[in-house]
This record gives sequence, structure tokens and C-alpha cells, in this order.
Amino acid sequence: MIRFVIPKGSLEEQTLSLLRDADLPVRRAGDREYNARIDDERFSQVAILRPQEIGKYVEEGIFDLGITGLDWIRETGSDVEILADFPYAKTGPGDSLRIVLAVLKDSGVEKPGDMPPGTRVATEYPNIAREYFERLGIDVKVIPSAGATEAKVPQIVDAVVEITETGSTLRAHGLVIIDDILQTSTKLIANRDSYADPARRRVMEEIMTLILSTIEARGKVLLKLNMSEENRPAVLDLLPAMRSPTLSPLADGGFAVETVVEKGTLADLIPGLKAAGATGILEIPLGKVVP
Repeated sequence: MIRFVIPKGSLEEQTLSLLRDADLPVRRAGDREYNARIDDERFSQVAILRPQEIGKYVEEGIFDLGITGLDWIRETGSDVEILADFPYAKTGPGDSLRIVLAVLKDSGVEKPGDMPPGTRVATEYPNIAREYFERLGIDVKVIPSAGATEAKVPQIVDAVVEITETGSTLRAHGLVIIDDILQTSTKLIANRDSYADPARRRVMEEIMTLILSTIEARGKVLLKLNMSEENRPAVLDLLPAMRSPTLSPLADGGFAVETVVEKGTLADLIPGLKAAGATGILEIPLGKVVP
């Protein structure tokens, strides 16, 4: 039985959506409820907590399994087993974030080495920032920030170490990025002792398979079609080469074809297949794809 913790806040919506699609829906009394459940005997406890706390709670064995960002694993120095990378951020699937160093556009600072001694730097990641500047040998004053960090320049601080996706919020405050510090994404993590236990490790791997196969299925569909022996070369030449299609012989001498394709390719692919002689083309949504 696994004690599972998932992030509240910016990652919450995408995490709940992913678990629901993986047939592991999280149920709770209300949106502000921290205690939840998954109606699956593999889970003994489910909690929804701040991502900043999750790494340490998993390290200490309060939870066996958790989802949080690499940024908070690094910031808190959490000693955990990283099992998988989940390619989503607060804005949706496929997105990743980065922690950057930014200064005022007209500050005259173009690279970290241009920062004068004693430069004040605000950040929600004081440990990551201190390690970064110590590694570069740059003498700055790191000031912890509880939010709205970019708005503190220049009245309170001279620069920020901030998390961003596109940099648009920083630009809106007159800031320019002068260095990337850390690329971060959402991680599935485990307590090291729990993962070392064969029974709990097996359960964790089952859960991981459900989630990763759901991610793999996103943006993909099963394409089914029929083709004659005569049209076989032309039709197969159009199908994606990443996976060999499954061919089954038909009574009339032709073939039934099944293959997984990216949904975004269908607007061009389906007309091309029809022109090549394919018939009975079906597009079927996928819930999971296990590689």
C-alpha cells in the first residue's frame, strides 16, 4: 500500500487531469481539501500539499511516492529516487520551465560577470541562487522572496532569479534574461527505502506504467484502414516509420492495417492515404500506449 502525495497550486490541475486519464482519479470533499483518496487498493493515503514540501516529506518516508518539480527537489536538497519525468507544467502538457537570472533592460549588465559586488538578487529559490553565484565566484546578496519577485526591481532589488516559461512576465516588467540556471520539469519521486522494498517497488512501477502510458497516448490516435495488394507500396510509404504497422490479410486478398500516428499529422495523412487507394479509414482515440 502506497502513501502518495501530489502538488497543490500551479501543478495541481494538470496533475489531477493526468491521474484521471490514467484511471487513477483523485477524489476529495472540496478544492481546498488536503486529504484525498484514490479508489484503488494500491493506495493507502493520498495528500495534496505544496510542491515546496513534497521532496522532503518523501525523503523522510512520510510518503512513499510523490509528484513535484525538479526545482523544489534541488532547492530543498531532497535525497529521493527520481523515477520518471512528466512532460507537463502549469500551462499544460509538453511544457517545461527554466530558472533564469534577469536584470533591468537598461541596467548595463549583459552577463552575470558584469554584476557589481553586493548586487541585491530576489528569488523564491535562495539555495539554488546561492549555489549558482558561488559557483561563478560572484559576490551578491540573495534576498528570499515570497512571490511577485519581478515587481521588486528596481525599488527593492537589482536582479531576480525567477522561474519562467516564455519570459513574457519578466519582459513586461522591463527585465531581460542574461543567463539560464536550471531547466526544470515535473518528476515522479520515491522514498529510497520504499523503492528498495520489492513489494512496494512493484506497486510503484505499476502506477508509473499507467501514468507514462497515458502520457505516451496524448496526441496520438490509432489509424485503421484497408488496402489492396496493388496499393500496398504506396499506402505503406505514407505511414509514419516510427512504428511498423500491423497488417492482417483480408478475404479478398487485400490487407487491414493498424498503426499509431500523431493526431497532428492526420489533416495531410488521411487525404494522402485515400488518394493512394486506402479505404475504410478509421481514426480511434487512445487512452494509453505502453511502449
